[in-house]
Amino acid sequence: MKKFVTALLMCMVAGTAIAQNQQMKALIEDQFQFAREQYKVLAKNVSPTVMPKTYYQQSGKIETSDTKWWCSGFFPGSLLYIYEYTGDTAILSEAKRRLNILEKEKHFTGNHDLGFMMFCSFGNAYRILKDPAYRKTVDTAAASLSTRYRPNAQVIQSWNASKKWGGPVIIDNMMNLELLNWVSDHGGDPRFKAIAIKHANQTLKNHFRNDYSSYHVIDYNLQTGEVVKKQTAQGAADESAWSRGQAWGLYGYLVMFRSTKDKRYLKQAKNIAKFILNHPNLPQDKVPYWDFNAPTIPDPKTNRDASAAAIIASALLELGQYTSKQERTKYVAVAQQMLTSLSTTAYRANLGENGGFLLMHSTGSLPGNSEVDVPLTYADYYYLEALLRYKNWYL
Repeated sequence: MKKFVTALLMCMVAGTAIAQNQQMKALIEDQFQFAREQYKVLAKNVSPTVMPKTYYQQSGKIETSDTKWWCSGFFPGSLLYIYEYTGDTAILSEAKRRLNILEKEKHFTGNHDLGFMMFCSFGNAYRILKDPAYRKTVDTAAASLSTRYRPNAQVIQSWNASKKWGGPVIIDNMMNLELLNWVSDHGGDPRFKAIAIKHANQTLKNHFRNDYSSYHVIDYNLQTGEVVKKQTAQGAADESAWSRGQAWGLYGYLVMFRSTKDKRYLKQAKNIAKFILNHPNLPQDKVPYWDFNAPTIPDPKTNRDASAAAIIASALLELGQYTSKQERTKYVAVAQQMLTSLSTTAYRANLGENGGFLLMHSTGSLPGNSEVDVPLTYADYYYLEALLRYKNWYL
């Protein structure tokens, strides 16, 4: 009898898993077919000489950017993800048009964002299309990013000095290390990866609190490496846990573990994930408020950040690749819940609406009253990436 009950329970568990897989297959298919048509709308709404930035519902206006804006790589990157899934050649043609206007930014050295700009775009283009010209662009971009490295402080300076900060380094910078690692790992200058490791180690040392939450901005004395102050630019307060910053940290240390296999980085990622997933202010649908310590929580009108959810979901799916079965099940389940929530009408737009963007309700910088409760290109990008990762790794 006991064996029969055990066998029955195993069959029930297997049946549940099969049903969940079928549901996720259908969800991913639906979202990519929607994205395929929605991004054709977005492309028509935005001049081919600029990049989409956001859309304001009240005015019905799309805001665009030049190619030097830090988000300029996300639109072509998203188009490439859509092409990768659907094979739609019209989508590919649009991606190539946008890559053509972005290519000149491989020489940009004005801030740390070359990874966002050039690896999310040209990195994906080379991975999918194998065009050596795209590889050359990625190599050049890595060399440009390396000029931001400050050897005395062993960090990549994020922004230039200002009246507020002398040597600011932001947690977002962890995301740009993938560009440096990838080029070194694929036959490029090994110095790039060495820079990435030094930066990751300094960030590990100085950016995190005892609970593994992250500060947004660390201001360094670039001559001595001394930490001058720890503050925020986009969070609720210097000591608060700005949600997207926690997402950048989680994702960034998984990037570092992937390339180096240094277990310190995996441990850090696990601890950041623990902070996020166990936080009492993480909403039931797993789409974070814009800051885990937003002063208006638990007011349901507190702004969410769909971009943070998309980044965290994508990162959790990668974390599941490096962990044991029990841990993997937990991480994948939360990522699935996040993706399911983002795919509902609460966060995902209807076809032809939202200016052509996929997701609604992201928060750029609430303290700066900039891009509040709007669609953002990087929310769409990491949402599509997470959907693809789920399909490729767990179905």
